[in-house]
Amino acid sequence: MNINKNLEAVITSYNQKSMIYEAVHSLCGQTILPKRIIIVDDGSTDETSMEVLEKIETDRRLPVPILIIRQPNSGVSAARNTGIRKAKAPLILVLDGDDGLAPSFIEETGKLLEENPSMAAASSWLHTFGVLEALVRPLGGTAKDFLSRNCCPASHILRREAWEGCGGYDETMRSGFEDWDFFLSMLEAAPGASIGIVEKPLINYRTAPVSPNIKSMEKRLELMRYLINKHKTLYKDHIEDALLGMEAISISRLYGWECEILHARRAGSGLSDISNEFINSPSYGDGGMAAAVRIASADR
Repeated sequence: MNINKNLEAVITSYNQKSMIYEAVHSLCGQTILPKRIIIVDDGSTDETSMEVLEKIETDRRLPVPILIIRQPNSGVSAARNTGIRKAKAPLILVLDGDDGLAPSFIEETGKLLEENPSMAAASSWLHTFGVLEALVRPLGGTAKDFLSRNCCPASHILRREAWEGCGGYDETMRSGFEDWDFFLSMLEAAPGASIGIVEKPLINYRTAPVSPNIKSMEKRLELMRYLINKHKTLYKDHIEDALLGMEAISISRLYGWECEILHARRAGSGLSDISNEFINSPSYGDGGMAAAVRIASADR
């Protein structure tokens, strides 16, 4: 497959000022260029953002054709669906307007899809910047791997037929987890399909205290309930994988906290009120009491 002729990019934008230009330039700097870049502005009200979009629209120096679609604010899911619906290529790159891509993202992720016909989508590891400088390593996988956590970044390349097969992004989801839901829907609609990950940090992911991803954590239980109810058959068929996956995450987090407590005590550092409260009255039945016993034993 000639990726250059078979891939279009969809960028969603909402009041992102010059960040949208950075996203466009990261696409224009790819070793394999997309056939076209479609920017869906989801009702931006910021004057600077609107000016930046106008400059992009008239910038003849850009090596890739640009189409800008403006629509009333409807949420990121609706914006993505609008862009993908307008695209004609069999492969679609979805990119958030405040993120960017390393130059080889399309080449390496596209190659992964080309070599694995059963993959519905593919992405890569992330390099986070802004508030957090880190390397984040999502795992990808099959439907059962996505039951306990989201295993793929929002920025990815998907097969258009996979988007069509699952009905697209859920436009009622405007509080977060819409990408996780979409991946579950794609994998549920195509048994045996998977989502691949290039094990290199090819996505530059911007982090900020008020980003939608951070704010969605405030509603995590509510959103999880929605996912489970929506994909009830999938969770029911793989209940063991879902529960054990969640338990593995819980154990990992508890062990990390336990190590931090032991490190703080050995260093003579004070503990937070929450940690002291937990030590004095540990939770029962979830490994909490066992962790408290191990911490207390280390002091003797």
